[in-house]
Amino acid sequence: MKIEKKDPFLLVTCSEKSFSDFYNSFLNQQEHLHKEHLVVQISKTISFTAEQVLLLVEISKEKKENNKSFVLVNSGTDVNSFPENFNIVPTLQEAEDIIEMEAIERELGF
Repeated sequence: MKIEKKDPFLLVTCSEKSFSDFYNSFLNQQEHLHKEHLVVQISKTISFTAEQVLLLVEISKEKKENNKSFVLVNSGTDVNSFPENFNIVPTLQEAEDIIEMEAIERELGF
């Protein structure tokens, strides 16, 4: 797992060969990541199930409760398979746009 500071978020890129390995690495780093907006980028070459990705939904909910954003970037995922409030986008640019929109929403009190 690679962690890179971008403004205003951390980009977490999956470098593991399986989603399970990535998720375990992610959980091990979670205490260092909890105060940051996160963009998690998972290559479409890594196979994973909807059930595995749903493990990230709880982390996303915790982020929102703490006024932080969580966006998953993966171009091969059917976004209709996930809760509406779980941010999945196909590109990094769209993830950056989501973070900006959520920041505006928080400023406006939504």
